[in-house]
Order: sequence, then C-alpha cells, then structure tokens
Amino acid sequence: MAIMLKNLTATELHEALSPMGVSPRLARQLQAAAIRQDQIPENLPEVSPKVLARVRREVCLPRLEHLDQRVSPRDGFAKYLFRGEGPEPFEAVRIPLVHRAGEEKYIACVSSQVGCALGCAFCATGRMGFVRNLSTWEMVDQVIRIQADSEHPVRGVVFMGMGEPLLNYEAVVRAARILSEPCGMAISAKAISLSTAGIAPGIRRFAAERLPFRLVVSLTSADPVRRREVMPVEGAHPLPELREAIREYHCASGRRVTVAWTMISGFNTRAEDAVQLAEWVGDVPITLDLIDVNDASGRFHPPSPEERNAFRDHLRRHLGMPVVRRYSGGADIHAACGMLACGKAGEPFPAK
Repeated sequence: MAIMLKNLTATELHEALSPMGVSPRLARQLQAAAIRQDQIPENLPEVSPKVLARVRREVCLPRLEHLDQRVSPRDGFAKYLFRGEGPEPFEAVRIPLVHRAGEEKYIACVSSQVGCALGCAFCATGRMGFVRNLSTWEMVDQVIRIQADSEHPVRGVVFMGMGEPLLNYEAVVRAARILSEPCGMAISAKAISLSTAGIAPGIRRFAAERLPFRLVVSLTSADPVRRREVMPVEGAHPLPELREAIREYHCASGRRVTVAWTMISGFNTRAEDAVQLAEWVGDVPITLDLIDVNDASGRFHPPSPEERNAFRDHLRRHLGMPVVRRYSGGADIHAACGMLACGKAGEPFPAK
C-alpha cells in the first residue's frame, strides 16, 4: 500500500521511509514539497536519484476534489465544497481577518467528519447524523486547497467545521501537528483550535498529552436539563464530568479555557443562566465566547440587541471573567457556525 503524503507528520514519514534510505532531512523536504508545493519532487540537491526514484514509487499525493465554492458579498466569508476518499461531500470555510491594511490574512475552518453523531438541535450538521471520519490528509488538504485559492496567507486553523473533532482524535491531532510543523504549513500552534461539544475523555487526553493547540468547549447552558434539550452529549458526559475535564486542561496547560455559548433567544440569555454558569465555572479561569445561533430551519432565533446586552450585563454582574462576542459570518451563503450540511438541511449552495 502506498504511503500517503499529507497523512503523516515528518517524523512518521521518516519512520515509514527510512528502510529506503530516507534521512530525517529528506523526509522534511518531501513533507514541505507535498504541503507547500502540492507535489512530489523529481530531483533534490544532494539526494541520490535512485533513492528519490524509489520514494516516488512508494508514495502517493492525494488531493481533494474541489466541487464548488461561494463567497459572501456581505462579509467576504467563503465556503468550499470538497470530496475526498468517499463519495460524500463536505465543507470548509475561509474566514477573512483584517487588522490593518497590508496585513490581511485568513483563518481556515475545517471539517473533521462528514456529518456528526452528537445531534445538537441547533446545528445543521448534527441533523445530518454521522457518516464517516475524515482522514488526516483530508483535513490537511482542506487548508492547502483554501490557501491555493487565496490571495492572502492562511495564518490560523479552527477545527470547527462539520463533525466533532475529539471523536476523531488521533487523525485531528495529527493534522494539527502537520499544519504547525515548520516543514508543513508552519502555522503557529497557538493559532490552531480544536472545538468540542463536551467529549470529556477527549479533553482529559488532550490535557494529559499537553498539546500546544487551543481548546474550545461548547457549553450553551449550565443547566443540565436545558443543556440536554439541545445538546444530547449532556447525557453521555454530564456537566460535573465536563467541569472536571476542563479543570484538568487548565491545570495542565496553564491557559484559560475558552467556553463557547451559543445564544438562543428566550432559552439561555436570562439572569439565571448567568448565575448557573458562574456557579458551574467556580474558580476555573475561562474566557466566554458568545455567538448568535444560526438556524436555517427557523426553530431557534438569535437574541435581540436588547436581550443580548441584558445578558452581557448579567454576565458582568455574576461571572466576573472575560466575555467576548464572536462574529459568525457567511450566514447568507450558509457558511456560519451551525449551518454546514452539504444540502442535507436547507440549501447551503445557492443557485448560480
């Protein structure tokens, strides 16, 4: 079986190719060529042509099929439709960031699964059900394809697209390592985030392995009954277990835990929601990310400006920790958080 480039870290690639006489340096060169030039080199200085010819026979360079894309005329978010090892398409999103003129860059929001098994009620991907895990190279190649289509550099990656990253743990972590390697995409590990709906064993493993990447935990409610209504994962990994897992993560990393709160009008923006959150957090340092719900089905609605501002006042009064409002763009092309579904719910790719 051919050895897939983009599917192994440079160290793993060296281990796989060392019987052919491949040095660690050559493995890094091969990795860089695959990730940065999307090719297998035909010749390299100071490398035996025989060794390189043998390597070329033993490796393959997989590529995603780029099926479609849309760019929002409203905010510049772009959504991509890809196909990889299986027949099922999946999506990724390019997020534009502008700090000042001349420093434009992008964040790639990548998928880790086709569909999702967790069934969060406000998420279109969750309503698809689980189809399959994506392989490491399929995740890495999402970033490569987005970079190839972009006029500015991709400087960050968030595993917040389709799927639950911690249920595809090893492939996701390997993809993050490849993307952050100097011979890979050389993206800072601090600019790579893994998001989870609350898979406590995965969080504990992430903490134990002391990975340098950021972790984002989606909470949405600190009331177990209400949380289970919209996030069935509460039944498998209830709030007390989740809190202990994020405490372990904080102790291991020394970093604040980023907690995501999807704001749903009339559901989780009351004063008692802020009180429950403060009680649940206790002394674990967090940063709270507030994000409006995006639901094309019309079942859930974002709060009004007045409701949102009142909730922030409650958080200031009771939580006493940093609160950030996160913008979720691309809603007009179904690219916003919770809207990725590849045609299974709503119409993610409007007619041309």
